[in-house]
Amino acid sequence: MIPTKMKEFLQDALVETTWELRLKKDGPLRFMQFGRLDVDRLHSLGIEVDRLGPRLVVCMWDDESPLEIGGYLVVDNLAMGTPAMGGIRLGPDIEPLTIFNLARGMTLKNAAADLPYGGGKAGIVARRDLSGEDHEAVIRGFAHLIRRYKDIYNPGPDVGTDDADMKTIAIENGLDFALSKPVEMGGNRIDELGGAAGGTVIAMVALHEQLDRLRLLPQFKDLRVPEIEDVTVIIQGFGAVGAHAARMLGEVGPGGPPKVVGISDEQGYLFSKDGLDTRKLFDLWETGRVVTFPYFQEALMDKRGPAPPIIFSNSCNNLLRESAFCLIPAAPVANYLDIDETSGPSMTVDGMGRWSMIVEGANTYSPAPALRAARTRMEREVYGRMGVLIATDYLVNSGGVIFAAYERMIPTPESLAIPPERLGDRAAVDAWLEEHAEAFATLAEERRIAAFAKRDEVIRRNMAELIDHLASDADLLPCEAAERVAVKRIASSERYRKVSNIMAPILTIQEGGTIHDAARMLYETNNELLAVTAEDGALVGVVTDWDVTRAMATARGCPEKGGVEKGCAEDLPLKRVMTSDVFTAQTDDSILDVLRRLEHHEISAMPVVEGNRAIGLISGDILAHRTLYRLLQVEGE
Repeated sequence: MIPTKMKEFLQDALVETTWELRLKKDGPLRFMQFGRLDVDRLHSLGIEVDRLGPRLVVCMWDDESPLEIGGYLVVDNLAMGTPAMGGIRLGPDIEPLTIFNLARGMTLKNAAADLPYGGGKAGIVARRDLSGEDHEAVIRGFAHLIRRYKDIYNPGPDVGTDDADMKTIAIENGLDFALSKPVEMGGNRIDELGGAAGGTVIAMVALHEQLDRLRLLPQFKDLRVPEIEDVTVIIQGFGAVGAHAARMLGEVGPGGPPKVVGISDEQGYLFSKDGLDTRKLFDLWETGRVVTFPYFQEALMDKRGPAPPIIFSNSCNNLLRESAFCLIPAAPVANYLDIDETSGPSMTVDGMGRWSMIVEGANTYSPAPALRAARTRMEREVYGRMGVLIATDYLVNSGGVIFAAYERMIPTPESLAIPPERLGDRAAVDAWLEEHAEAFATLAEERRIAAFAKRDEVIRRNMAELIDHLASDADLLPCEAAERVAVKRIASSERYRKVSNIMAPILTIQEGGTIHDAARMLYETNNELLAVTAEDGALVGVVTDWDVTRAMATARGCPEKGGVEKGCAEDLPLKRVMTSDVFTAQTDDSILDVLRRLEHHEISAMPVVEGNRAIGLISGDILAHRTLYRLLQVEGE
């Protein structure tokens, strides 16, 4: 059964005919798919198509499950490679726009990390207070839904899901179709190892080493960079990222670690100018996940010496009023700072503490125009006027996806792949894992070592490039510099220059149809071209919206019916209207070659073919508005 909130949202957003035309059935499973040309329908879902994506949006649910299993999948962009990677978020109020924003962040994060994978994300519409048994059943049911897309999307954990859930998905779909698996599956266990948190710490240390380079900018002329052991840090959000970041900061050397002076969680915040005990904080987090008040109580009750001067407040957002050299936002809050209350931020700029840099551990990026505008306004004030460096999330917290990527980059040997007959049977899979425990442990260690090396290399390079861009252009904002880093890699990707990466799905109609059939399909799907096929699926022609308009305007009758009156044109066979001499593109054609071909033949679109079958569509609209072809042209000159 479709989740109630999901059903309400879709009924409000989409007209009834959309459900009829787009709903695909696979037993009890239901799928409603939208491609990059479905601009109007995606707009109804809150998603605006742009030059990068999305490539695919799916609304899906199990129509028979009493648990109301359903949610969304967004594959944003596959320019860097296939599959798309990104976590599964679980929550009661998840909507397509939320998942699209996160998927776009993954596109940029994977590109910035120079990984050969695209960006995607999934969301399960469900309560977070499910019993353990129901939670596992929901994850297992969602694994069955995303199995249809496992060749183009691999999931990892996100808010509401964890490494154990990825094990459940791997049990259902196979080892190479879930990421951040536990070590007994050869996985890199992102949460356990602090994959994303480690990237945040590496970024902070790298920026500390290079921050002096910004002194040539007027807003940084009075900047003073202390020694690393004198750096103070506050961490908003003491969850998987924040807790591991605090632990790892305590291990930075050799002169001594930076001092974590403040943290927050859902109960409130702690602050001490003398610093907090990061080891104790981490131990408390591992035990109970909530740490601020228990830590404060323990500090007050410690009779071994005078009580340290620690501030505790039950208003967690007020941590951002405190001052430190570095702020690490690590709470699941995208909008931690804004110039006013309009967007409901954690803190407004006029109330924030004094910081020298912000290293974003949380996912903060959004392609939504209103949110991008708010971000720009905030950075103009905080970076441009106040002189606070901001390291954008996808440049610094990519450690998690790097760890995940190595579960594909170092593939599971065939000898360790779960036999098909065991998939879906937890006991049988556990027995398989036990039988091969030593080999899986060796595989996990190989992946871990490679991921650690890659994370350090990538994030240090990203920080150097960020500083390069900002130091060379006084008018550039950090969010713009970060996009340049990521988009440049997408644009230079060899895959991005191929038609196969950006082609859209193509609609087909059999050659026995009529012009009325074609007109209805073109209108209802908002497409500009249909592929006309023979019974065996071979491409025999194309018909465009212009062909239909011209035929309806000029045809006076249907000789087949012996009539001469206007109005019969809708019964004209497609063979009388379609273009049989079709210009086509191949999947490995370059984007620029296709652009020149469209211009040379003065056509707006053409099918992409493999053999004699049409498998996609390429058009001037796609090339001009939904790709980076202008950027490619500049680079090629």
